Amino acid sequence: MKVLVLGGSHHVGRAVVETALERGDEVSTLNRGLSREPTPGVQTLIADRTVPEAVRRALGAGEWDAVVDTWAWAPRTVRDSARLLAGRAGHYGYVSSRGVHRWPWPPAADESAPLVDGDPASQDAADYAAAKRGGELAVTESFAGRALLARAGMILGPYEDVGRIPWWLRRLERGGRILAPAPADTPLQYLDVRDLATWMLSSAERGLAGAFTVTGPPGAITLGDLLTTALEVTGFDTELVWAPPELLQHYGLPLGMELGLRLPDGSVPSGMHDADVSAALAEGLTTRPLRETLAGTWAWLQAEGDPTPRADAPSPDTWLDAAAEQRLLAQLSH
Repeated sequence: MKVLVLGGSHHVGRAVVETALERGDEVSTLNRGLSREPTPGVQTLIADRTVPEAVRRALGAGEWDAVVDTWAWAPRTVRDSARLLAGRAGHYGYVSSRGVHRWPWPPAADESAPLVDGDPASQDAADYAAAKRGGELAVTESFAGRALLARAGMILGPYEDVGRIPWWLRRLERGGRILAPAPADTPLQYLDVRDLATWMLSSAERGLAGAFTVTGPPGAITLGDLLTTALEVTGFDTELVWAPPELLQHYGLPLGMELGLRLPDGSVPSGMHDADVSAALAEGLTTRPLRETLAGTWAWLQAEGDPTPRADAPSPDTWLDAAAEQRLLAQLSH
């Protein structure tokens, strides 16, 4: 296919670009050209997406079989891009989020769970859920019957820049005894970014349209699986000390929030790691083993170093009190 990636420099966008090249697709990217050097073999279009006329000039007379859009801010930007591309792209894949569902999420929710309100013309990016829902509406407005809305859960794997697995790998790398948020058998649900990219591109090729909850199968792994496999992959000599949630709360340690296991008030959210993904699985979504996800993430970190923290997702290093962790570790050792 001829594929246009709106973005393409970070996490999901970068994985989509690399996966498309591996497939043999002809790839173009459109971004500001500030974050990374252009990917070899990619047609690089330079524009600030918030300026429609700049996007129009950058697109020129180009036509594409598929567009993949990872925008996570003001919906109006998605609307403007979708309108520009409506007559010259066959399919539009939008990387949305499970966040478009109204809170609290029902247990075992699927695509039919209630949605937040969104406005495709909004220039407000402060409310992430409303912004993503507005983006969905903007895409379907211009690509009715030709739009794929990938409502992603927790996305892991190489290039992750939201303070989850890279942070945990660096934490494990320090060695010694470190706290982990009990219980170890807490289920986790995630998707490797490369599996998301593969599914979106193959779905575009087939013309798949509609909204899909996109994450891994529920019950496939636990928090204990994640951290012990990370130790096996890296070979770090680190001891995990599992701390009950009430003790973490008492010591002001928000461990678990970075993986959606706790809310700021210490409560356990519903529906976070048990989504019904049967619709996406029926449409060809596949997931690789946890070990491959962690090994790929560690190899990337070793090769390129830590990613620049996103402004909207600061590193847990900024909110985890190391002294409080040591005090709790000392208590648990008695």
